[in-house]
Amino acid sequence: MPDGPDRSAPAPLVVAAGLTAVEAFVLAALGVLELANLHSVRLTMGVTTAAFFLAAAAALAWCAWALRGVRRWARGPVVMAQLILLGLAWNLWAGSTKPVSAGLAVVGLVVIAGLVHPASTRALESDPV
Repeated sequence: MPDGPDRSAPAPLVVAAGLTAVEAFVLAALGVLELANLHSVRLTMGVTTAAFFLAAAAALAWCAWALRGVRRWARGPVVMAQLILLGLAWNLWAGSTKPVSAGLAVVGLVVIAGLVHPASTRALESDPV
């Protein structure tokens, strides 16, 4: 179904989709770095970890694209990814990883805020599918 003028994504949803795309890119980069760092001692672990990161990156990228296209089905998986991100931020809140933790928390909270913003909710709830 083509998107008409009434199907354009509101700004909070565009921000959420953009940050989700950035998260997908970071996960893909981690997957590639894991593949580049394979050693025979931990070959199985390295390959499966890389496959997990790359699959998660592909799924998040697909959801980001769907959010940009105002598809409501993508909201649930993206919220779940943000909750996982917030849990990771909580676990990293110690010592020298505090800046990383704070950055992850801010991104997760901004994405969730963009998804539950009234304009985003209106746009997503008007999705016929």
